Amino acid sequence: MPPGCVTTMIAVDTNIVVRLLSRDDESQFQRAYHLFNDHKIFISTTVALECEWVLRYAYKFSPREIVAVLRRLFGLENVVLEEGERVAMALEWHEQGLDFADALHLAASPEGTPFYTFDRKLIKGARGVSRQDVREPD
Repeated sequence: MPPGCVTTMIAVDTNIVVRLLSRDDESQFQRAYHLFNDHKIFISTTVALECEWVLRYAYKFSPREIVAVLRRLFGLENVVLEEGERVAMALEWHEQGLDFADALHLAASPEGTPFYTFDRKLIKGARGVSRQDVREPD
């Protein structure tokens, strides 16, 4: 754990993570930084999903920037992800061109189970990154 980190686990909302990553409000950045420095941090899958959306939509981060910053954050010794393997897979697939939310949905599906969607971009993109059978219903 980082120096000064205590063992108390806390959960954080998207706005805490975004303030830490964007540093667009110095006062809130400092408070978020101290939370991450002083505690073990739990980040839910839904917060990870919303962080990607906010960074992309509101802050205009590119997919490459999003993947890089989230991997660094999620890789901190004191950060615990609700579904670490699923989020890591979704980040990998997002890096390869899938929408992050679609990648999370796909990563949550049991292996070997067909995944149905009307999203043709998802169908095409999944063929390049996943062994999952992604298809449109008949």
